[in-house]
Amino acid sequence: MKRKIKIGTRGSQLALWQANHIKSILEKSYPDYTFELVKIKTQGDKILDVALSKVGGKGLFVKELEDALLEKKVDFAVHSMKDVPVILPEGLHLTAITKREDPRDCFLSKNYNSLSDLPESAKVGTSSLRRQCQILSLRKDLQVEVLRGNVETRIRKMTEGVYDAVILAYAGVKRLNLMDYVKEVISEDLSLPAIGQGALGIECRVDDDEVNNLLSILNDDDSAVCVKAERAFLRVLEGGCQVPIGSYGRIIDNKLVLKGLVGTLDGKTIIKETVSGEKTDAEALGESLAEVILSKGGKKILEEVYGREMGS
Repeated sequence: MKRKIKIGTRGSQLALWQANHIKSILEKSYPDYTFELVKIKTQGDKILDVALSKVGGKGLFVKELEDALLEKKVDFAVHSMKDVPVILPEGLHLTAITKREDPRDCFLSKNYNSLSDLPESAKVGTSSLRRQCQILSLRKDLQVEVLRGNVETRIRKMTEGVYDAVILAYAGVKRLNLMDYVKEVISEDLSLPAIGQGALGIECRVDDDEVNNLLSILNDDDSAVCVKAERAFLRVLEGGCQVPIGSYGRIIDNKLVLKGLVGTLDGKTIIKETVSGEKTDAEALGESLAEVILSKGGKKILEEVYGREMGS
């Protein structure tokens, strides 16, 4: 009798693509096991008419999956790393970060070829304050509106004319093969990605040695280093979904180069810095980048948003 391993996943097309992708790798590697997807609806999937920043932020996409892990209803969960809070429940950890897909944002439109091509006061849909901030810093005349829902829903609203353009994570559009309306992949110099964007995180119970061992083949060392640094940056900033925060780490000549930003919602102020160092110092680099940005005005932005004093 083959041992069955249960994989927790959200039910969206993108989440299912991601979980099936992981399932197929494991099936090829471990023929003595069977792997089964368990679909779990999260709060983030249920609340679609309100901005994430108003209803509790990114943890809305993972809590029910984590509950299922702790209750042993599933053996591991597959997440988009940009949805995973920096603090995990006791007893759970990220045992693998997969090789990262292109982490950049992309511009989709029926009638226009780029952000600069949009007419004055054009309507742009996005789910992210980070994107809103950076778009408005480039084009303050645009109307940037909150657009929730899965990738297909957002693209449909654009094709129906509700929006002149939408901005999405390129990785998700690519994985779903929905490239027809992608007019531009936006340089990270214009739109710094979300923390962990493009990477998948594999979360499981710390004490489940068997499953941890099986999952170790999924880890990509360089992607894990970059995401670790980005998450350390976010942790120091105590950033939720209410503040435009972006970060992107890359390995260049065997060194970690990490960019980060904090901005105001209207895009009028953006503080962006870069640090670099050894891959082994990923966490410390993320923390030091956050401290630099806090000292250069990021602290003031965060305090205004949260209405309280931030730690140094």
